[in-house]
Amino acid sequence: MVTAEKLKAVELFKEGRKLYKMMDFRKASDHFRKALEICPTDGPSKVYLERCTYYIDNPPPPDWDGVYVMKTK
Repeated sequence: MVTAEKLKAVELFKEGRKLYKMMDFRKASDHFRKALEICPTDGPSKVYLERCTYYIDNPPPPDWDGVYVMKTK
């Protein structure tokens, strides 16, 4: 059974993804942080939070298609 708390984390993640795709990385990272407060082991929220942090400091080009390209292995 999925708890109401877990459903809230999923909604926060989904909204974070929308903001991420719109290149609003600061707001998106807030959503991913809130999701992680609810569910600290949420891997996807951790990954997207790291990507947001990177893109805040290194903005992608205006024609960015939402794809993250790994720079290191």
